[in-house]
Amino acid sequence: MRSLSSLCRSSWLSRTRREAPHSILFSNTLCTDNSDGVQSSRIKIFDRHFRRKQLDRAAWLMRSKDSFVDTVAENILDRLEDCKKTFPTALCLGGSLEAVRRLLRGRGATERLIMMSTSHDMVKLCRDAEHGVQSENIETSFMVGDEEFLPVKESSLDLVISCLGLHWTNDLPGAMIQSRLALKPDGLFLAAILGGETLKELRIACTVAQMEREGGISPRISPLAQVRDAGNLLTRAGFSLPGVDVDEFVVRYPSALDLVEHLRAMGETNALLQRNTILKRETALATAAIYDSMFAAEDGTIPATFQVIYMTGWRDHPSQQRAKRRGSATVSFQDIQKQFGSES
Repeated sequence: MRSLSSLCRSSWLSRTRREAPHSILFSNTLCTDNSDGVQSSRIKIFDRHFRRKQLDRAAWLMRSKDSFVDTVAENILDRLEDCKKTFPTALCLGGSLEAVRRLLRGRGATERLIMMSTSHDMVKLCRDAEHGVQSENIETSFMVGDEEFLPVKESSLDLVISCLGLHWTNDLPGAMIQSRLALKPDGLFLAAILGGETLKELRIACTVAQMEREGGISPRISPLAQVRDAGNLLTRAGFSLPGVDVDEFVVRYPSALDLVEHLRAMGETNALLQRNTILKRETALATAAIYDSMFAAEDGTIPATFQVIYMTGWRDHPSQQRAKRRGSATVSFQDIQKQFGSES
């Protein structure tokens, strides 16, 4: 477990150099559910329209550097240093676009980078921040688009990165399948999502406060995937060589209100479709008081747990290592046991 210091606080396309390459972007999407001609997921958990508004607000509230977001982006980009392969064309989806672009620093030998978000304001923020990034000779494009309906040609990308964004999609397996289809053979998919243990302290405080003040509970924190689900998601999406690992960060805040402000600045507040849009003042104050009484440290700060699940997967390619066909072994485990048993 890691601890960080307290944190302070439609399709539009532009380029920093040349026009977008027509070989990558196109009008139709890799939608996995478009049988009726309407781009809509069958599963409706999150309000995607409200989610876009959250990101618009976050673009205005976001500080230039966020130690938690930067750490997650750094961890996911570190995986590129473990690969001998280069990734000339990359797509960065939703979530922490600005942090990924700022911290990329030539890793993966990326030559062309497409940055996409559902929020026009977030894309504009990234475009404006591009002027402050050290020149790396990376051709950067900016696009407003939805992770659930990727406007990208099949087999056109070498790398897809999603940092703290995919956990807000209604059809996560479908979004991952589209990412795989957008990759070239032997292309790499990297994603970081928040896991089910995230904000467990806030969940407890909200539940107790609502039971005391309102006599019942309503969902105030969005449901998140468990660690055991991540590997299944990669396999279901058709990725080869799937890999999953987990980090837990404990961030300390002066108060529960500071935690909520940070969540707003990250665009990580409640976006459930069936959320309760009214929060009574007495319930909010009771939540803050319970949070403080149950979890506050001696110095008066409160902890907030963020569980981050990292997922790695490759699009299938003949050069990748594969498990042998079942029954093709030439050595019996009984013979091995006898051999080592006799030596002992």
